[in-house]
Amino acid sequence: MTTWLTRIIPDPRSRDARRDTAGAVDLHHRMMSLFPDHVAADQPRRRLGVLFRTDPTPAGDRILLQSAERPDLDRLPTGYGHAVTKPLTPLLDALRPGLNIRYRIAANPIRKPGRATRELYRLKAVVPLQGVAADDWWARQAKSSGLDLGTLHSSPLEAAKGHRRSDQRPVKHDRVLFEGTAVITDPDLLRTRLTEGIGKGKAYGCGLLSIAPHRGPR
Repeated sequence: MTTWLTRIIPDPRSRDARRDTAGAVDLHHRMMSLFPDHVAADQPRRRLGVLFRTDPTPAGDRILLQSAERPDLDRLPTGYGHAVTKPLTPLLDALRPGLNIRYRIAANPIRKPGRATRELYRLKAVVPLQGVAADDWWARQAKSSGLDLGTLHSSPLEAAKGHRRSDQRPVKHDRVLFEGTAVITDPDLLRTRLTEGIGKGKAYGCGLLSIAPHRGPR
């Protein structure tokens, strides 16, 4: 089965593009709109393997979309921006133990304290992690994804926010950007995590792990 990677460079003159990149819920619906409507039955995002991430750059936002089905880019509004799709499968097939890679992921590191801990410290059911605690969370996730971390750089990102269209309930997923280098220890496990995503908030721009070969020092 082919995995597809789509890069979208939104045109800042497009009202649709500006709205989508400003809200995680709107961007979720835009990404899902690029696939056939008949897949909208049960858990369409998971069935289509849809993961996405917005990367800020000096030239503006860039959207990465990963999917198990090739998106129909003609479904983007006229003037939305430049988009191109390519198969990611060759990269996935080339993964092997000992391969040095660079990685990037915008994730939602959280902790779910037990009831006694919540009551003792008056914590919420879900606690977003920051700083060293977030780094430790990613280190555990990386290890369970078949990676041996070399370097790790983290920085907080703006939370993925919006309101559900069905009931207008607020959506908020705190995000941290993790970047660095690693060595592959388990290619099969890594392929699974690459295609399924990591952590919570996958529907709203969290959990897409991107990798590329790294030829420099670990």
